[in-house]
Amino acid sequence: MNTNTKYLGLELKSPVIVGSSGLTADVDNMVEMEKAGAGAVVLKSVFEEQIIYDIKRNTHVVAPTDNYGDSYEYIAMHVADDSLSKHFQMIREAKNRLTIPVIGSINCFSYENWLTYAIKFQEAGCDALELNMAILPFETSLSADDVERTFSQIINTLRKSINIPISIKVGSYFTDMAKQMQQLSWMGIQGVTMFNKSVQVDIDVESETLKNASWLSSPSEIHKTLRWISILSKKMRCDLSASTGVYTADDVVKMLLAGATTVQVVSCLYKNGIGTLAALNDGLRAWMEKKGYESIGQFRGKLAVNPNDKTSVAMRTQFMKYFAEIV
Repeated sequence: MNTNTKYLGLELKSPVIVGSSGLTADVDNMVEMEKAGAGAVVLKSVFEEQIIYDIKRNTHVVAPTDNYGDSYEYIAMHVADDSLSKHFQMIREAKNRLTIPVIGSINCFSYENWLTYAIKFQEAGCDALELNMAILPFETSLSADDVERTFSQIINTLRKSINIPISIKVGSYFTDMAKQMQQLSWMGIQGVTMFNKSVQVDIDVESETLKNASWLSSPSEIHKTLRWISILSKKMRCDLSASTGVYTADDVVKMLLAGATTVQVVSCLYKNGIGTLAALNDGLRAWMEKKGYESIGQFRGKLAVNPNDKTSVAMRTQFMKYFAEIV
């Protein structure tokens, strides 16, 4: 069975790739992932917010003051450069030891650093760059137009400044998901990853405090991604990478049938080990053999929603006897 595929213009031996996480911050891990059958790896994101935190921690001041003057700027620049240099050294080592594509990942909040970091990632040797652009619209002053403008400005600037393929990783907080994703795909990006796993919130009723819930996805979370991949895959001018809730080979098959080009896994590797990649690929090949498929292209998108279809189960939000097949 031929599981080769093309993603972001890159040749992959498998559509199963490892998503951005702590697991992809270690080159030895990535070597093990390649041996287990990963088609590519997306490096742990560089967060501008984390670098700013490191600067504050090392300088012991929140912002430059007259008392510190130029010394603050010097220390801040040194801390930032040191943090980034370690990451870029990891990229160079990964490129030396791996034969599969290495995809960088960045998350910034200042417009200037999206460009600065992107150029540095290209110079370090990344084969492509995933922009971790999930935006949680918690500000009442933030409109859908503001979010769209932010995406457009960053994408347009980076397309003019770097030559490696660009993908964007988005959250599910859009009032006009289909329209926005389609318009982004028209801007010359090579891929969209759906969806970013946002921090979940819980409450400790004893201490009466907010806390983080589990950051790992669960198998039940696959359905939202499956819906939107199937709705959008035939409407986009770029690749779609499916993320969140993928645990089994059947999950991989579902995403490919819906129209995904690649399937990203993270939580199942944390829970079951990097060797899970081999099981996912073996299961995919076994299913293809059972169904008589020689290549992924023969069935990818087979169950994607036709752009003119208004009756697909993927388009429904309410239960009805007819559509839910309730007897």
